[in-house]
Amino acid sequence: MSRYKRPVSVLVVIHTPDLQVLLLERAAHAGYWQSVTGSQEAGEQLPATALREVGEETGIVAVAADLRDWQLSNHYEIFAEWRHRYAPGVRYNTEHVFSLQMRTPVPVTLAPGEHLAYCWLPWREAAARCFSSSNREAILMLPERLARRGP
Repeated sequence: MSRYKRPVSVLVVIHTPDLQVLLLERAAHAGYWQSVTGSQEAGEQLPATALREVGEETGIVAVAADLRDWQLSNHYEIFAEWRHRYAPGVRYNTEHVFSLQMRTPVPVTLAPGEHLAYCWLPWREAAARCFSSSNREAILMLPERLARRGP
């Protein structure tokens, strides 16, 4: 097992049918709100990464059939303060976007040391609160993505 994180991650936007979105406040940066995110582990398929991260960060137990893979990825520069977590010379990460629909807003169990608080917000308000531009953009795409689902 490598001591470095892989520069491949997931973003999982958890929402309700009426577009209430779950946000988590980062422990390392109070005031930084985000959806579930996390790095892929060696040998792990991306849907498994998404399900693992949802479970670790929220306590929500979901199965692969619950996930929606958006077939969308974002490539961005890793914040300088977090580069030490990656192998020397790694500066960019590829993030794969998923969503998970819950019937109603549910209470979550936060990962100790990783998050301070959580909230469920209407999608526009949730997007405005996100510190990450890719997270904000994914939340703003939710209505369109849900409309594509069809019957």
